[in-house]
Parts: sequence; structure tokens; C-alpha cells
Amino acid sequence: MDILGEALQDHFNTGTAETLWVHNSYGEDEVMPVDLFFRDETEMPELELKALELCRGRVLDIGAGAGSHALILQQRNIAVTALDISTTAVAIMKKRGVTDAVEKNIFELELNDTYDTLLFMMNGIGVTGTIAGFKAFLKKAKTYLKPGGQLLFDSSDISYLYQEIQFPANAYFGEVAFAYEYKQKRGKWFKWVYIDQQTLKNVAAAAGWNSHIVMEDDNDQYLAQLTLK
Repeated sequence: MDILGEALQDHFNTGTAETLWVHNSYGEDEVMPVDLFFRDETEMPELELKALELCRGRVLDIGAGAGSHALILQQRNIAVTALDISTTAVAIMKKRGVTDAVEKNIFELELNDTYDTLLFMMNGIGVTGTIAGFKAFLKKAKTYLKPGGQLLFDSSDISYLYQEIQFPANAYFGEVAFAYEYKQKRGKWFKWVYIDQQTLKNVAAAAGWNSHIVMEDDNDQYLAQLTLK
């Protein structure tokens, strides 16, 4: 079941959606505002706008959702391919005007072409699931980039979640799990990872990448720019 896709479809069709619940492995259920996926440039936070400003050359927007970031890049005459695993999301992107929207899983993607920028927004790098998954992706990402290319993503330090609960004993504290629920239909659990800045720097350096923290916001989120050594 494409739970998120159904919520996106309702919002696209009617301008509104019912409550999209996000179950998690660390606390109380949360609500994901579906309209976040349909924002325009005036509604985006500074961190995301900075990431879009840094995009150059050919861009691969990974986990593009409803295509809001890809549309802005297109308006700036930047060549962008918008990638998402959801059939529904890809159809919505095309209807919204994204000229190159592709339904693919980044981990199964075999590219004939390479890109100057790999872009993950809205904590999209979390799709790598675990620190081990992030390490594996950094290795694979080298094959996706042109010489001098870059990886841009935002993530956050979620250590604050453990003020009242213990840190996990045998796993990295940023490794969590989520499940979407919409219209009383609940999807499968999936892994997600949030990476604190020091862990990012250590992992990136060991994998042969330079890491630069471009900016931070007031919510423990940061924008990272990675380039190959």
C-alpha cells in the first residue's frame, strides 16, 4: 500500500487531505502535514532554499515526493531529474509540470548518465535506514556523480528525544522506524536514520568524502554538502 501516495493524491485533487499519522519507534504518534509536500518557494525554510541555491549542473532530486523542489529548479533553468519510489507521487509530479520524473528506488538505480548534484530534502537521506546503509550509499553515490560533483542533504541530531528514555544499547541512536497511517489504513514499518554532525563527518571521511556543514537552524537541523576527496 502506498499510504503516503494516497494522501498526496487527495491533496492534489482537492487541496486538502485527511490526517496523515506517522507512527514511530521512539514515542507518541505524530501528524505529518500533507501540504508540506506542495509548498512553493515562499513557504520553504531558509535551509531548503540554501540547498536549492547550491544546486548546480545536472541534478538528481531523490525522494522528490510531489516535486516541489524540482519545480523550483526547473524555473531556474536547472536540469533536474526527480526520482521517487511512489507511482502516485511520480504521476502527481508530472501533472504538476515536472518534465523528468522517474519511478525508481535509489538503491536499485543503474545510471547510464551521471549528475553534478545529488539532492535529498526533508531529511531524505534518512532513506538509507541505518549508519551501515548510509555508508553503503556513500560508496554507491560515487558512481552517480560527475567529477567535482556534490551530495546535498539535510539531517538532524535527535539526541534530544532521549532526555526521558535510554539511548539504545546496541544501535546508533539516530536509527528509528516509521509507519504511515491514512484513512485507517496503516503501512509497513520502514527504517530511517537521522545523523548527527560529528557522526556524519566521521563516516564521510572514512568513506573518502569531504563534508561541509553549510548551515544550521534552530531545530537541530543542518544542511550538509559532501564532495569526493
